[in-house]
Order: sequence, then C-alpha cells, then structure tokens
Amino acid sequence: MSDRPTPVGALLRAAPPDRLPEVVADHLRRHYAAGRTEVLLGDLMLSSLWPVLDRDGPSGNTLALRCFGSQRPVVDIAHDANRVYLPLTAWGERLGVLVVQTTLPSGTGLTDELSVIADEFAVALRAADVVTDRYRQVTRRERLTMAAELQWEMLPGRSLGDDRFLVAGQLQPAYAVFGDHYDWSLIGDRLTLTVLNGHGDGLDAAVLTTVAVNAMRNARRSGANIVEQAELASDALYSRYGGAAHAATLLLEIDLVGGRVEAVDAGSPRAVLAREREIRPVTLEQQLPLGMFGETRYETQRFLLEPADRLLVVSDGVHAASPGGRAPYGESALLTALRRTRLQPATEAVGTVMRGLREYHAGTEPEDDAVTVCLDWRR
Repeated sequence: MSDRPTPVGALLRAAPPDRLPEVVADHLRRHYAAGRTEVLLGDLMLSSLWPVLDRDGPSGNTLALRCFGSQRPVVDIAHDANRVYLPLTAWGERLGVLVVQTTLPSGTGLTDELSVIADEFAVALRAADVVTDRYRQVTRRERLTMAAELQWEMLPGRSLGDDRFLVAGQLQPAYAVFGDHYDWSLIGDRLTLTVLNGHGDGLDAAVLTTVAVNAMRNARRSGANIVEQAELASDALYSRYGGAAHAATLLLEIDLVGGRVEAVDAGSPRAVLAREREIRPVTLEQQLPLGMFGETRYETQRFLLEPADRLLVVSDGVHAASPGGRAPYGESALLTALRRTRLQPATEAVGTVMRGLREYHAGTEPEDDAVTVCLDWRR
C-alpha cells in the first residue's frame, strides 16, 4: 500500500462544505510542517481580507493584499519560519488568500506545491458557497438590505477569465444596491455580457431587475441570441408591469477569437473603449428600454475589439452622476479614472473607477446605485 498522502482534492470532496478550511489546515500541518494557517476572504467591495479560521483575528496585512491584488504568491522569509501567501482564485474569480506558516525551506518547490493546494481549495470554496453561509458571513461586514440580497444572489461572480480575457464587475453601494446589476456567461469562444439599470428604488427595483435578468437567462440558456434575449425580457417586464417600470440594458456578445462584438443598446448603460493611450466612447444607437412597450423589437449593432483593448461598461449611476450640480461624472472624471487603470488588471480597475466616483461625490450621498464592468480582451 502506498504511503503517499491522500490528494487534497479528494479530501475536500469528501468533507462537509462548511469545513473545507479545517481540512486544508490539517493537510498542511501533516505534510508541510505548517504552524499557523489562515484563510482570508475578500469583503463585498474586495477592499479588505477577513479571516475564516480565527474569526477574531486581524484582517489581511499588506503582504496578503499584495498577493490578492497581483494574483501571485508572496513569500515572507524569516529566520524561524516562512510565511507564504497564496491567491485563492477559481476561473478568474478572486476569493481571497491562503496564508501558510511553515518551517520548510522555500527554495525546494514549496511554493509551487502550495499553489496547487490553494487552487484545489479555491475551486472547492467556489462550489461550497451555494450550500453553506459560513463564507458569506465572513465577507459581509454589515447587514445587506433585502434589495441588495436579491442582487448579490443573482450575480454570476465578481470576475471571470482565462488566457483570452478577464472581466470584472462591481456594485455600489455594496450593502444597499437596488436596481443596477450585471450578468455574464461563457460558452466556447463567446462571452455574453449584460449591464442593467432597473427603474425605481429599493426592493421594487430589485424585483424588476430579477425578472429581467432571469428572463434573459431563460432565453440565453435556450440558445437564443441577444436580440431574442432582449425581446423576451422586454415582453416579460411589460406583461408584469404594463409599461410602468422598465430596465435600461446593454447586451453584448463578444467573439473571443476575432474580437467581434454584437450589441443591443436598450437604454442608459454606456460603454467606453480604451485602446493604447486613446479613450473614446462606443457610439451605439439607443433603443427602447426593456418593458417600456409591448412587443418591442430590437436590432443588433456591431463593433470590433483589437488585442489588448479594455472595454468599460457603466450604468447611469456612474456616467450620469452629478453631485451638487457638478458636471456628470462620465463627461471627464470617468475618463481620468480610467486612465489611472492603465497598468491595472480589470479586477483592480473596477475598484479604481468606483473609488473615483466616491471621491467625485466629495462626501455627499449618491442619489443612485451604480455598476461598473471592465473587460480586457487579451487574445
């Protein structure tokens, strides 16, 4: 019989979904001379990291945040033990950081082996998240409104990517968002991306957006193109609200091989394209928001991405924000914020744009919620 340890993936699959961190910590203690092990998860704004194993422990330090931002392992070498910080990422979704303190020497392939364990762990965490509340309790630093609960429950994630692309999204205010939303789906070489701005406030806006998103998903999962998705969602909203409420929506279908983009512009979300040092709006002909009239028909428009292009899509809570009567954020301040992201990955860029929006409000409360989605086409 082999003395080789059971692979960590097998241990995780056999474990209860709420006990995955303990399984990994025990495996590291047994086979990697690990002393203290901690699992740090990103909060809803992805601005800080919080412990799972020791709930009363400190938030992530500078090295943990560097690992999370760069998505690369960070090794802190000390005379008695090394501390290794490893990104927890599944299919481009940044979850947090695994911290391992070990007495093993760092120059013996240790980081590579621990990275494999972290990758297995991240995939297991992503799967377990839908059947246990343990991890969500860590990432929430305050209670969500009911509207925000609906919106976060529907999100496909906060980032997705591979060697072809990276897409990331962020909602604001995270704990009280109501009508703004984004969705995406990847099949083969085609990425479908939607950004929505539901009409109204509070729970009513969240319910409206829930109907719209699920109508588009229903059509998409039946093989419908983005025109058919828009039309089904529009009919569903009109049937429910009779034109009294609508959802402004931008639907995009992106060919990840050739960079061709098909678009249905049904309202207020705006797209901006950053190409090398040039930033320009994507000019599309706006059609009627979803649900405004019965049996509305939509047409497809097209534009082309080039390798290394960055596409930013924002709701009107971003581009039309005009606190204190100032010029709308989208007229110039948004472009300034986007220029600051030139050396950042999409996962960091959405945070930079949203921080710029908060600074633009200069301490005043925003009048609308906001969503930002950033796509980098790597090709």
